[in-house]
Amino acid sequence: MDSVIYALVLSPALTELLPKSGIKATPANVGYAGSVLFALFLVGWGLSLIWGPIADRFGRTRVLAATIFVYALFTGLAALSQNVYQLALFRLLAGIGIGGEWALAGTYVAEAWPEDRRKMGAGFLQTGYYAGFFLASALNFTVGAHYGWRVMFWCGLTPVIVAFIVLRRVKEPERWKRKAVAHETRHHPLRAIFHPPYARRTIVNTLLLAAAICGLWAGAVYAPTAIIALAKRAGVLQPQAVRVSSFGMGLLSLGTILGCLVVPPMAERFGRKLTLAIYFVGMAICIVLSFGWAFYLPLGLKPFITVLFFLGFFGGNFAVFSLWLPEQYNTTVRATAFAFTTSFGRFIAAGVNFGIGAMVSHMGTLGKPVALTAIAFGIGLLVIPFAVETRGVTLPD
Repeated sequence: MDSVIYALVLSPALTELLPKSGIKATPANVGYAGSVLFALFLVGWGLSLIWGPIADRFGRTRVLAATIFVYALFTGLAALSQNVYQLALFRLLAGIGIGGEWALAGTYVAEAWPEDRRKMGAGFLQTGYYAGFFLASALNFTVGAHYGWRVMFWCGLTPVIVAFIVLRRVKEPERWKRKAVAHETRHHPLRAIFHPPYARRTIVNTLLLAAAICGLWAGAVYAPTAIIALAKRAGVLQPQAVRVSSFGMGLLSLGTILGCLVVPPMAERFGRKLTLAIYFVGMAICIVLSFGWAFYLPLGLKPFITVLFFLGFFGGNFAVFSLWLPEQYNTTVRATAFAFTTSFGRFIAAGVNFGIGAMVSHMGTLGKPVALTAIAFGIGLLVIPFAVETRGVTLPD
C-alpha cells in the first residue's frame, strides 16, 4: 500500500510541488520529475540489501519489524513535503524499508511454514503486496479524491501498528534458531553468496529480478498517470479522472492477486523456470499493448484499462521469486541472498527509470518510453536457461 500511494498521487503532488521548487508543472516536467523521484525510490530499495546480513545475524522478526517501521514512518512524513526535493528524500528513505520488508517476509514464510504448505505460502505472501495496490486504490478513490495527496501519505503511516505487532507476537523460526547457535558460515553472508555453490545463481537471480523490476515497475508506476491523461483526453474532469485511475489500479491489483495464486501450482506442474518464462512473455506483450498501442488510440481509455488487468496478472511473476529464491540457499545466508537479489536489481532499474524520464522529456510523450521497457523481459528470457531448477526440492537447511 505504501509503495503504491506514491504512484497514485504522483500527478497531483508534483503539480503542486514543482512550482514551489521553481519548476513549471508542465506534463513533460511532471513526467520527468516523477521518473527521477521513482528512480531515487528504487535506489533506496537497492540500499535495502543491508537488512539481509542483519537478519541472518540477529533474527527474522526483529529486523522485519524494523523495516516496516522505517517505510511507514517516512511514507507518512512525505505528507509534510514543501518542495519536490523533500519528497524525493522521504521516498528514498521509505524505499530502504520497503525493499527489506519483502526479503524478510519471504524468508520468514519459507522457514516458518511446513514444507507441504510452504510453496502456496509464497503465493499468498505475494498477494499481500497487491492487496496493498487495491487498498491504496480504494483510499485514493475515497480519501484522496476528497482530501488530497497529503492525507494519502498520512494513511501510509498506519503500518507502524503492524511493526509493533510483529515485534511482540511473531516468533523466530526454529530453523533459524538452530543455525544461529551452530554458526556454520565460514564467510560473512554477503561474501558467502558469491562463493561456490551460490555465486552463479546469485548473479543469475539478480539479473532476473532486474528484468522483472525494470518492466513491471515502470508500467505500474506510470499507469495511474496514463489513465488520468486518457480520461482527460476523453473529456473527464480532474476529480473523476482520479477516480478512474483508482479503478484502473484496483483492477490491476486484482489481476495480480490472481496471477500470484496461480504461480505455485504452475511452478509445481511446469517448473520454476518455465513458469517465470510464461509470465515474462505475458508481461512484455501487455506492456506493448497498453502503453505502445492503447495509450495512443483516440478512445484508448477502455482498451488501456482492459489490458491493465492482464498486465497485473502477469505481474504476479514476483511470486515466482518468493517461492524460488529461498529454495536456492541455506538458512545461514538465505535472508542475505533474498535481500541482495531483490534489491541490487533496483539500482539497474533506477538507471532505466532515469532513462525513461529523459525520453519522456525529449519525446514529449509517456507511452512509447514505457512501452520500451518490454525489452527488459526479452533480456530476462535469455537469462532464464542459466538459472537453477528447484522443482521437487525441499527447503535446504
